[in-house]
Order: sequence, then C-alpha cells, then structure tokens
Amino acid sequence: MKQLIALLIMLLAALDMTAQQTVTGQVTDGREPLAGANVYIYGTIDGCLTDSLGRFSFKTSQTGETTLRVSYIGFEDYVYTKDVHQMQHLTITMKEQATSISEVVVTASTFHFGKGDNIKTMDALDVVMSGNSCGDVVAALQTLPGTQKVGEDGKLYVRGGESEECQTFVNGMHVLVPYSTNVQNSAVRGRFSPFLFKGINFSLGGYDGEYGQALSSVLPMETTDMATSDKMGVSASLVDWNIGGTKSFQNSSLGFNVDYTSMGLYDRLFSQRMDFTRPYRKLSGEAQYKKEFSQASILKSYVGYDLTSVGQHVEDRSLSLKEHNFYANVTYKTNIGQGFSLFTGMANSTVFSDIDDALTVGDHYHNRRNEIHLKAELRKVFSPILKMSAGVEDYIRNSSKRYDTSEYNLDYNLLAAHVDAQVRVVPRLFLNLSARAEHVSYLDKIQLMPRATLSYVPNKHFQLSAMFGQYSQTAQDDYIAISNKQLNQSTATHGIISMQYQTANTLLKVEPYYKKYKGLPLHNGNTYVSDGYGTSKGLDVYLENRSLIKNLTTTLSYSFNDSERFYLDYTRPCTPDYASRHNLRMSAKYSLGKVILGLAESYASSREFPTGKTPYYNSVDANVTFLVSPKVIVYTSLNNILGRTNVFGYDSMGSPSTASRDRFFYIGIFVSLKSNKAYDISNF
Repeated sequence: MKQLIALLIMLLAALDMTAQQTVTGQVTDGREPLAGANVYIYGTIDGCLTDSLGRFSFKTSQTGETTLRVSYIGFEDYVYTKDVHQMQHLTITMKEQATSISEVVVTASTFHFGKGDNIKTMDALDVVMSGNSCGDVVAALQTLPGTQKVGEDGKLYVRGGESEECQTFVNGMHVLVPYSTNVQNSAVRGRFSPFLFKGINFSLGGYDGEYGQALSSVLPMETTDMATSDKMGVSASLVDWNIGGTKSFQNSSLGFNVDYTSMGLYDRLFSQRMDFTRPYRKLSGEAQYKKEFSQASILKSYVGYDLTSVGQHVEDRSLSLKEHNFYANVTYKTNIGQGFSLFTGMANSTVFSDIDDALTVGDHYHNRRNEIHLKAELRKVFSPILKMSAGVEDYIRNSSKRYDTSEYNLDYNLLAAHVDAQVRVVPRLFLNLSARAEHVSYLDKIQLMPRATLSYVPNKHFQLSAMFGQYSQTAQDDYIAISNKQLNQSTATHGIISMQYQTANTLLKVEPYYKKYKGLPLHNGNTYVSDGYGTSKGLDVYLENRSLIKNLTTTLSYSFNDSERFYLDYTRPCTPDYASRHNLRMSAKYSLGKVILGLAESYASSREFPTGKTPYYNSVDANVTFLVSPKVIVYTSLNNILGRTNVFGYDSMGSPSTASRDRFFYIGIFVSLKSNKAYDISNF
C-alpha cells in the first residue's frame, strides 16, 4: 500500500510539472532595463517582479492563449496575448506614460507660495517669520532672486524694471495701488495681510496672455477658500495692533480684519534721524464674504480701506501727508456645461492723496486716482493634450491732480483680449502659445503681443523652459496728461531660459534673461514723447536646501543685472539709479522644537546717481520665534544687527539719503481666541 501511494504522488508531481509552463524575458524602456516592473498573467496570481537587469522568470499552469501584462510607474501598461508556449525569451519595451496637460505645472520664472505647491512653500506664518519682513508680503518677496534692494521706498523692483512695472492681482483682479504710502527714505509696506491668501504666484517675467499692463512682472494672489469654522484672534507689537476673525455658515463665511499701526511709541523709545511732527499712522479694515453655491460655483468678495497720515519737518516747511486707499472686488467661478468653466470679476480701486507743504511753505498737492476693472474668461480642457482659455477685460481709468497753478483731469479706458493654448507636443514636451491684444481709447491703434513658452519636463525633478514674449504698459498718469495723451504704450520683449532641479530636500533654479524696452516716456522740452528705450540682461540663481543638518533650512539667492535706459529726464543712456549690479541674500532657519531661529545676510552692490556712487548695501538680520502654545506665538526680530548706515542715494546737492534709523527692532505676539492655531487669527 505504501509503495502504491508513493507511486501515485510521483505521478501527480510529474503531471503537475508537465502542466506548468515557464514564462521568461526582459523589460526595458528601449535604452535601459527596468528593475521592479510587475509582470503577471492577467486574471491569476502567477507572476513576479523584474530583477536589477530587468529580467523575469516564473511558472504558470495556464494553457492555450494567455494574456501577459506588465506595469511600471510612469509607463503605459504593456499587454501581450499569445499561446503560453510562445512566452519565452520575450523582449518587452515599455512606453512612457503621456502626462495629461491638466497635470502639468510649468514653473519657469515663477515662484509659488501656498497650499498645493510642490515648488516652494511659504504660508502666512513663513511670511511673518521671513528675515526682516515683519509680516509684510512685499518684504518677504524681496528675498527671491530677480528682486533688487531699493531701501528708500521698499517696493518691488524686478530684473532692472521700475516698481510700477510689477502689477498686483487679487483673485485675478487688478489692484491699482498695492502699497501704503510714506515719506521719502521710509520703506512702504504692502497693503494686504499674508494671512489673507492661500496662494501667491510671483512671476519674474514670461507670463501668459491673461496678464497685461505689466512690463516686468506680475504678483497674482488667491484668497483663502470659504471657512468651515469660526475663528477669532488678536495680535500686538510695538508698532501695530490687530483683531480679526471669521463667522462660518452652512455654505458661506464672513470675515473681517482691523489693524492699527502707529510709530509714535516706537519713535519715543528709539532715536531716529527724521524730525516728525506727527508719527506715521495707518488705520485699515478688511472684510470678505464667500459663498459656495456648489462644488463648481464659488462667489468671493473682498473690500478693504486704509487711512494713512504722517507729518515731518523738511528744511523750512512742515510736510503733512494723508492718503485714503479703497479697494474692492467680487469674482464668480462656475462650470457652464460641456467642460467649460467661466470666470467673471469686477474690481474698483480709488486713492485720494493730499500733501500740505509738499515742496514749498503753503502749497497743497491733491491727487485722485480711480480704476474699474471688468473681466470675463472661459477655460476648457479639450483633451489630455490640449487646454485653452480666452478672455476679455476692460480697465476704466480716471484721475485728477491739483497743485498750485497746474492741474489736469484724465480719463481713458483700455480694452484687452487674450487667447492661451497649452499643448502637449509629445510626451514630456509642452508648448504654451498665447496672444494678447490691447486698445487704449486715446490711441487709434491696437497693440498685439505674441507669447510662447516651450517646456521639457522629463520627470518630477527637472524642468527646462524657453520663453519669449512681448508686453506693454501705459505710462503714468502725469506723463500722459503732460503729453496731452500723445504717449504710446511702452513695450518690453522678454527672452528667458529657465532650468530647475528639485528633490525632496533641494531646489535649484537658474535663469538667464534678456529684456528690451521701447517707447519709454522721455522728457522733451515741456512734454513727454515715446522715444525712450533700454535693455536689461542678467542671471538669477536660487538654491534652497533642507538636508545639511536636521531641522535646518538654508537659502541662497543671487541676481546679476546689467541695465541701461534712456528715459524720463536722462540726458544719455545709463544705468537707472534704482538698479544695482549684484544682489545676494543668504538665510538660515533652524527649528529647536518650540523655538525657531532665523539669520539672514543681505548684500547689494553700489548704485549710480548723477551726484555720486553709493557704497554697497549690507544688512545682517536675525529673528526668533517662540511657539508658546498652539494658540500663542511670540515673534521678535532685529534688522541690521551691525548698525551699518546704508546710503540709498544722493540728492542734487550730493547729500546722502539714508533711512530714519539704522536698526529696527520688532516684537509681536499672536493669540487665538478660538480653537484654531494662533497663526490663523486673520485667516479669513
């Protein structure tokens, strides 16, 4: 009996061996073997993973016609159907998976901040804790390459362009005056709290057709989504006090924020060079209402107002400045069927500025500016290889100025239309083509501006892009009025090469660029003509690393710029006085649990003025953040630790212009009065 059983077992084993077939082969991408590819018989558990040489070998009991499937991340699935006896010594070549156009984020010449970004993240708390920003979005952005240090006003100057060449947009709608005001040689601040936004996209050039009236750069910012819980918080420092909060409803939320800034206490505690008759003060308030009609239909509205005043003894007069700044917008996004999405928006900006003793004793300067911005845009993803958008917009502008015997009233509107197409040419190669047309009411001509970006994205770590585009912008109101509406739009042609490499702990961006300006306003006798011109070329480098030491983040930002202009009252082509050839910033942030330490070094080479050449600019800044509890944060910073007296420029007599004080000390406390974290206090 035992012998019979043994014989039966041997026969069954032999039958099983004859029933099984061996499947063998190698998997490659056409150049290199693919290790770890999943090879299996469809509908069974028979299969294996490829080895380091891409080889596979496994047995299957399947017979007859069988389907072999191979899968590998980043590649299309391979399917092979044959008789199982013919599945030996196979050579399988995988095809790269074609990325859908809707999945591609081209980051050339752009820095992204906020949620959902894989390029560089900076939330509201990072802005507050960034070097010498003291909670100002504009100051935080000046840590990036391409920006230039202009300490006398603190505005954004990008790649050799004036501050007016950088335009700000909130939820896609234009902001006429994004800065607060201040006296000469005192840095202004951005008007918007960093806690207001979920995303900030700072484009240094080469942007698509949606954005116009910006010769150098654009700063689009997207406010936070509808709040789902109530929030309330306060903050206080030596110079400002804030209260903000949000009330959430079932499908909507209403938020507010009130801020009061006064340098009075600080000026009494710390000495400074300027003789203020009235300290700098600003009272501002903001409110937002958001409603979600459905997942695809969202309404956002924002309204903000601020009043700024300051008085200063200047030579033999007492300058007194007051400004009212109002901004409001409402936007609506919805899907309208068949894959189309619609965006509509309206914004209003109004600014009133009054200055007594502006230039002489007893004079009075008054300026009013107003802009209504209307916009509509359609978008659709037609296929995995094509995405398009088209839009129209209208800028309705009017302004007036009165100063002694000179005055003007100016009004005009600017109509614009754009078309953008993003195309996946072949897998990993993407082309963005756009065109923008603009018509200014006082000019009987249409300005057409083509733009293109070609990007190669072989993987999630590397991008290479080439950009070319033309951009236009109307001159400042004063120049248009003096020229009796004879000034053409100024134009700039951008050429940019962008290279970016990113891993989990490192980001490196290198961008050479070239800009050519035409039609800049040039003073000619008693008027201005569109005969000015200029060039700006340079190289930007940005490096961020988180791998040197645990909990340490280091950044290096370097910009080389070579600019030349012949415009305004220049008598010859020369480097504009706001441009420095070299700008370098290095920073380090180290986390010790509840304590975060920050150190930054800022350097800018000299600037040229008709009456002299400034020394180089240098400032070493330090900051410490204490996370006292989830509801309490204490932040303190000291700018220009070494106390260097930085010279910003020289007046017509050769006298140096410097800041009111060499060092600035800031300490603030942020407290949540609800269950949310302290840095959400103003998060609408």
